[in-house]
Amino acid sequence: MAGWLLLGLLLTVTSAEAQAPNQLLGTWRMVSAEIEGEGGSIPAYGQRPNGMLVFTPDMHFVEVLTNGDLPPFASSVRGGGTAEENAAAMAGSIGFFGTYTVDDDGAFEGNSVTGSTFPNWIGSVRTTRELQLRVEGDRMFENFQRPDGTRISIVFERVR
Repeated sequence: MAGWLLLGLLLTVTSAEAQAPNQLLGTWRMVSAEIEGEGGSIPAYGQRPNGMLVFTPDMHFVEVLTNGDLPPFASSVRGGGTAEENAAAMAGSIGFFGTYTVDDDGAFEGNSVTGSTFPNWIGSVRTTRELQLRVEGDRMFENFQRPDGTRISIVFERVR
């Protein structure tokens, strides 16, 4: 009996050691987003930012961020928006997905974008030099700098 107990304990320890920690794993809801420039900060996705960020166990991610203040299109047909409605929707939202990596401590190490509503991001690889994701308890802090020099700071809460 003691032999089986010891074997079970060893298998449990080995399984726990075999699985690397992953601080990002799960679903996160955007709670705030700010653009920080020379003149101060402004909301990045309106007064009611709405977004989700999901990290899967198989190392894939999907991020969709939207401006909750955007009015509905006059047309109920997705492709029937006016030039102004389409421009506002494009400027006020982003959706992208790909793969990600974590370091030995389970902290964000980098990602690779395989699809995006902004085609220029497709194929891009970002490391912690370009994108910082930091988890503190049930909060995640995302920070990056745009090519024009402005900084974006987003706060997410873990969805339970």
